[in-house]
Amino acid sequence: MERDTLENDVLHSPDNRPSEKAKNAKGTAARLLKQLFQQKWKLIAVFVSVLFSSAFTLAAPMVIGQAINLIYEGITSGRAFEVNFSTLGSIILTLLTLYLFSAVFSYVQQFIMAGVAQNLALALREKVSEKLARLPLRYYDQHKKGDILSRATNDLDKVADTLEDGLMQFFSATVSIIGAFALMLVISPLLTLIALGTIIVSMTAATLIAQRTHRYYTENQKALGEMNGTIEEAFTGNHVIKAFNMEQDTIRNVEALNQALYKAGRKSQFITYAVDPAIRLFNQTGYILIAVQGALLVTQGRISIGNIQAFFQYVNQASEPLTQIAHIFNSMQGAIAAAERVFALLDEADEVAAPQKPREIASPKGNVSFEHVRFGYHDSAILMNDINFQVKAGDKIAIVGPTGAGKTTLINLLMRFYELQGGRITIDGVNITEMNRSGLRSLLGMVLQDTWLFGGTVEENIAYSRENATQLEVMQAAKAARADHFIRTLPAGYQTVLDDEASNISQGQRQLLTIARAILADPAILILDEATSNVDTRTELEIQKAMATLMKGRTSFIIAHRLSTIRDADHILVMKSGTIIEQGTHTELMKQNSFYADLYNSQFASNAV
Repeated sequence: MERDTLENDVLHSPDNRPSEKAKNAKGTAARLLKQLFQQKWKLIAVFVSVLFSSAFTLAAPMVIGQAINLIYEGITSGRAFEVNFSTLGSIILTLLTLYLFSAVFSYVQQFIMAGVAQNLALALREKVSEKLARLPLRYYDQHKKGDILSRATNDLDKVADTLEDGLMQFFSATVSIIGAFALMLVISPLLTLIALGTIIVSMTAATLIAQRTHRYYTENQKALGEMNGTIEEAFTGNHVIKAFNMEQDTIRNVEALNQALYKAGRKSQFITYAVDPAIRLFNQTGYILIAVQGALLVTQGRISIGNIQAFFQYVNQASEPLTQIAHIFNSMQGAIAAAERVFALLDEADEVAAPQKPREIASPKGNVSFEHVRFGYHDSAILMNDINFQVKAGDKIAIVGPTGAGKTTLINLLMRFYELQGGRITIDGVNITEMNRSGLRSLLGMVLQDTWLFGGTVEENIAYSRENATQLEVMQAAKAARADHFIRTLPAGYQTVLDDEASNISQGQRQLLTIARAILADPAILILDEATSNVDTRTELEIQKAMATLMKGRTSFIIAHRLSTIRDADHILVMKSGTIIEQGTHTELMKQNSFYADLYNSQFASNAV
């Protein structure tokens, strides 16, 4: 449906663009954890697996230390080199067993955590899908399709992928650090104090570096959404871009957005990976200090050489996880920034809820009444004020006016795509706000200027308007719409598969299929929005014949620019600047010799009445 210029100006003026919400990393992280803890038993299983895997890994350096001490004692015993290979073999077997069990529990935690992350993504994706169905049309007017798609796909994937790796590594790193420090204290409190000092310094440096991470990741996800939105628009409007020779402008625009995405991505990735070398620098300094002090302790006989190598391994098992945690923390900023965009979508206001006891119209006749209707896309910008008219069942109502007059907006209000600021609209005396939206829209059938067909067979596209429609009913609707003949000339008839844009049939044929779809729906009220504006004269005549069949016995609203097509209307509403300025029959309006007469005469100057 072509959006009225008036509507477009209001929705996309600088003062009415959706504002960027304040970022709340802590709140988003809390919500994400709340979602995760819905799978608490799986998380507990992951944590238990991490405990066992880390315990086996932490025990290994002690066992290696025993082997080194055994060999060292054989060398320094003062006798010929002697090693108890039986004892050494037992130690090696124990070591292999530890590594085997550590690997098994590591596999278990990986397997369970993958399921947790994907289940979280699935749950969020389902919520997003349900939310998109509940959002008012206003939200789609104010956001690019590509940005919405980016939130539902890229952002969710970012959350799932980061949590799958990051959360498990965080558990493992935490357990490893605690266990390693405990064993380091057992070996040498003095060396542990030196190691702790260097680790504190390195983590302080990592924290200072990481402070900017969230902002950069937020910019990166926003830039990605803008990029997707622009590319989606370029694909959709490819013919228009080529027709107006705007390829180079489009390329420059995409290049500018791509450059912005590159810069945002480079900053976020640089900060993430800059943490690692900074921590390693301080860790290596710590190793030097520990090596010097450890050598003195060995020469003094206060610590064995096997224990000093075990201590070095524990230092590594403590410092490496700390490096991982710093890296995870930075990576999690990306997941939080992505989750923030998803939660922002989920927090959008739903369309007004349906009444608890909705009213139904069992035998709809098609009487429509607009009573003191007041509407604006924003409370501060009212477009329609005190709109009043009544339509009798079976009448043919034409809505005319210049572009941007509010014709399509009037129909959108009848369909309840937007909520009123005042007044009411009734069908057969029932206020449409007292009905379910599905119940209301089942009374209405639409044939729009812009046809919408999906990838599927011709039969499936026609049957889209009525669930469980039989093949015979589909064919009868096609015959009534004068579409049966051309359908049978297609390669597979009614089973011909249309591509996503239905480019394998003509514009007129697409319009006839949408009319057949409306006929099959058998609505009490019909809405035709410039249904013949995009076709040639001969096809227009065929479509008009099909529409005459469709309108027979139904209340019909016709939006038209070609005034010749609505001269026989029972009532004509003339709109300008969002309000009805004239109404009556064609003859009555021509006698008034006012705005409608000027419109008509401008189109038919040679045949002025």
